[in-house]
Amino acid sequence: MFRLPSSWKDTTVIHDETGESATVRMRFSGIGAAYTIKTPLDSSTWIDHWGWPSPPCVKGGTSYGNAYYFAFFWRIPADGGVCSKQAQLPITQDYGFAYENMSFSYELATPNPLQMSTGTYRGVLNYVVGPLGDFDMGDIMLPDDDLISLNFTLSVEHALKVEIPPGGNRVELVPKGGWQAWLTQGRKPTRLFRDQTFNVSSSSRFKMNLDCQYSLDGNRCAVRDPVSGHVVPLDVSVTLPNGLVDAAAQPVSHRPLRRDGSGTELFQPRFYVDRKPGTLHFEVAKDEVDEMLKPGTARSYSGNVTVVWDSEVG
Repeated sequence: MFRLPSSWKDTTVIHDETGESATVRMRFSGIGAAYTIKTPLDSSTWIDHWGWPSPPCVKGGTSYGNAYYFAFFWRIPADGGVCSKQAQLPITQDYGFAYENMSFSYELATPNPLQMSTGTYRGVLNYVVGPLGDFDMGDIMLPDDDLISLNFTLSVEHALKVEIPPGGNRVELVPKGGWQAWLTQGRKPTRLFRDQTFNVSSSSRFKMNLDCQYSLDGNRCAVRDPVSGHVVPLDVSVTLPNGLVDAAAQPVSHRPLRRDGSGTELFQPRFYVDRKPGTLHFEVAKDEVDEMLKPGTARSYSGNVTVVWDSEVG
């Protein structure tokens, strides 16, 4: 008989640096071995039906043997309990009965790597061997070592890559339809804006924030006319592709970006996102445009804005 830990068992793996934890689940799903004896038996003793254990276990592969040897493999369903086979005759010490080449199959359920931080996670799962233990081969089969320790090492490596098209680092704000309506008809623009696309590949959580050359309120970026010193706020927001969501699992559309990162502290993939397009939105609102385009005043506004994608999420 064989009783294996066929039920799922959990163990915790811990990140080497952050202490972050995740759960690994494991169960044993099969056992294989070979019976050997020193006193030969008629080969008809090891007929094929010896490869079939009692329910709920099932034959797992080819079984074969000769007068001294019989090999088998049995599969065990979850929570299957004991697999056994009734001996056809008493097994005395004269036979020199033994198991050799014992092997196991198992199922392993690993944590979702998209929800894990980059780095190495370690853990251990212990099983007791012997009568009434996790591995139980019967009351007379006593192990030399009554403990099996399985050491788990999970290495998590993430991708976070943002690609800006050539020239995309220079953003020119223009009215809808361009400047022609104002130049030819005197119609002031209602806003100045530019949508800059980018491609993002991500398997990890990340956050976003801004770094600004100019700012009026300390949290939003701005552009400045160097002659007059006039500064106007610049609204920057982001739209992320399908598959990237916020901490509440909501899609990200025109989410404002701030220097302190408020509101963009966590974005996460629902699945691996591979070179999908997103958009950075830059805009100066109408009230500010009116001031910028005062008659008789020639101004040129500029400023550096750095958009930060940061995979170091606390």
